[in-house]
Amino acid sequence: MTSPIFETEIPKEYRSNFIHLYFDIGWFGVLSGSSVNFLNIYAARLGATGFQIGLLGAMAAAVSLVLAIPSGHWISKRHIGKAVFWASVIYRIGFLLWVPLPWLFGNEGQIWALIIIALLMAIPLTPLAVGFNALFAAAVPIEYRAHVAGVRNVVLSVTFVLSSLASGYLLDHISFPTGYQVVFLIGFIGAAMSSLHLYFVRPLASDANPLLSEPSPVEDPERADQRPNLFSAIRADVWSTRFRNVLLVMMGFHLAQFLALPLFPLYQVNQLRLTDDQLGIGSALFYVVVLVGSTQLRRIVYHIGHQRVTALGVVGMGLYPFLLALSRTPLDFYGISALGGLSWSLAGGAYANYMLEHIPAHDRPAYLAWYNVVLNASILIGSLAGPLIANQIGLIPALFAFAAARTLAGMAIWKWG
Repeated sequence: MTSPIFETEIPKEYRSNFIHLYFDIGWFGVLSGSSVNFLNIYAARLGATGFQIGLLGAMAAAVSLVLAIPSGHWISKRHIGKAVFWASVIYRIGFLLWVPLPWLFGNEGQIWALIIIALLMAIPLTPLAVGFNALFAAAVPIEYRAHVAGVRNVVLSVTFVLSSLASGYLLDHISFPTGYQVVFLIGFIGAAMSSLHLYFVRPLASDANPLLSEPSPVEDPERADQRPNLFSAIRADVWSTRFRNVLLVMMGFHLAQFLALPLFPLYQVNQLRLTDDQLGIGSALFYVVVLVGSTQLRRIVYHIGHQRVTALGVVGMGLYPFLLALSRTPLDFYGISALGGLSWSLAGGAYANYMLEHIPAHDRPAYLAWYNVVLNASILIGSLAGPLIANQIGLIPALFAFAAARTLAGMAIWKWG
């Protein structure tokens, strides 16, 4: 049995948005497979500690944690498409700043410069993160969201694989650190092109979202004397809705996810001693499997829903740190990279739509702002606590513990999400 949507042709009025969303994620895949994919590896090769690698994510999360609610308020008063575009432009200029760092600083100076740049980039990243999910919901009808998300995962996988393999090859054939400068420049080009396509994504006129039109400069005289209090400004009422459960289980997921992330490059570089080419192959295998898994995403979602698909993916993600801690050869690394790709094709393809199912269409920025608070709190805590825990109990025991945490988070999404 198949869903009726699988046999329905996409209406003409939706095609432009869908095409630009596919190109957006395609160029984002170039950015991800090059600059983002090798940033932590570059930091590790510069001699960064686990704590410093954690700071690369944690500093940005700290800014986003403070700005998430104001960003939701800012987004709600502006045309969603224009706000997302300009936030993406300002944010992605930061990737260009990575390129000249070897000319300006020594190894330690570069590590701290990367951390400071990440901190500054987080300022425009926060409204971008809040606004993009709202733009996606406004530009893609609900019945097509699983389809578009699945295709975007496929496109991301293809461009990530190609850019990851190309980057690994370049890094093995161009002397350090010039190779990384070339890779970072490629990533910036991908980032710029992604923003260009975001400019052409338009909210649908039929969407019941008040963000679809330009904000009116005329204040309603009946409300002129009403001023929001602190409670209403931070929209604490979101926590009294059914979305509270979603926020709590997603916090568990992201916390377990980011506790382990700073440890991966340390194990890969210092324990497995993988080359950049081998790391690129592992990343490519990860996204090849994401590509294959994404082709089945719509079918699986149709049968069990976004919530349970997300839960299964998160449980599967628990196997990655567990098996990484047991790996000893590049071949082991390739195998667990493929398994990780299968898990992420489920979790990464379903969790945004799982959340959107529990968010009212007329109030998306406020709900998504709270999700970004939860996300960035998890990044902040996880990125800093993960290396500290590993320092206390050891790298391998920490990977085992964080594997268990991911599994429990997936079970919580299934049962209580």
